[in-house]
Amino acid sequence: MSEDLRTKRIVVTGGAGFLGSFVVEKLTRERGVDPGCILIPRSRKCDLRIWENCLGVTRGVDIVIHLAARVGGIGFNRDNPGSLFYDNSLMGIQLMEACRINGVEKLVALATICAYPKFAPIPFREENLWDGYPEETNAPYGLAKKMLLVQAQAYRHQYGFNAICLFPVNLYGPRDNFDPQSSHVIPALIRKCLEAVEKGEQKIEVWGTGGATREFLYVEDAAEAILLATEKYDKPDPVNIGAGFEISIRDLVGLIAELTGFRGELTWDVRKPDGQPRRMLDITRAAREFGFRARVNLEEGLKRTIDWYRENKGSLLPD
Repeated sequence: MSEDLRTKRIVVTGGAGFLGSFVVEKLTRERGVDPGCILIPRSRKCDLRIWENCLGVTRGVDIVIHLAARVGGIGFNRDNPGSLFYDNSLMGIQLMEACRINGVEKLVALATICAYPKFAPIPFREENLWDGYPEETNAPYGLAKKMLLVQAQAYRHQYGFNAICLFPVNLYGPRDNFDPQSSHVIPALIRKCLEAVEKGEQKIEVWGTGGATREFLYVEDAAEAILLATEKYDKPDPVNIGAGFEISIRDLVGLIAELTGFRGELTWDVRKPDGQPRRMLDITRAAREFGFRARVNLEEGLKRTIDWYRENKGSLLPD
């Protein structure tokens, strides 16, 4: 049975952010939810690290989709492990408890592929989540988000609380974070290549060896997966959300350089970390349980993202 979201009052934490903005758009445009029935708490006014805010934002609500997170790329994770662990743990733990206390019907919590063990077999299956420790630079963030699954399963067992936990791969697309200090690999590379083209530079430097692999999911596909799970999935088991492929960072850089028109030299700073050696999810469960399959392939998604950045870079916050 599919839940009719049009009858629900819905909170989307992180709803003004990168992924959340697409989830909110799909709720209103494709699911027919009245915008007045969607609450989007903003961090500057509703800090979810504060208990009273969690209680307030979940009162009188039917569904909470928890997307809010403090997150960044390898460098940001390496430099901020303590605050990433604290902020993400506290937000998730308090929000879920507030949902339970206030009688929220369902909580949809977004975890991360960073929660998987560093050397999990490819493709990562949900059963592999507890087979080892995450890659070191991602571990504090990954483990903080992994606790959402532990809490959700514990609350379902003890209280009968309906919480589900989704594990997405790296996301990318329009509206992503292009700040060079905290962005993930795709927006960072797009910005670096386009700036090199504009300045006539003949060389760009990239972190690591290029040998690590990653899987990427276009943001609109991720938003659709979240809503399908919200409508159709009510089990304790974690669910991977991905596109079902992997690409080396070296090949990714080459593709982005081609699509942005950068024809110069690519150099690799092997002193910088690669992060986890390989990443790719088994996506069988998502297809079976709620019919999700990614629609936008990587090259098309990159073209859309590059076009968006070209059109909007002037309005983005300064460095």
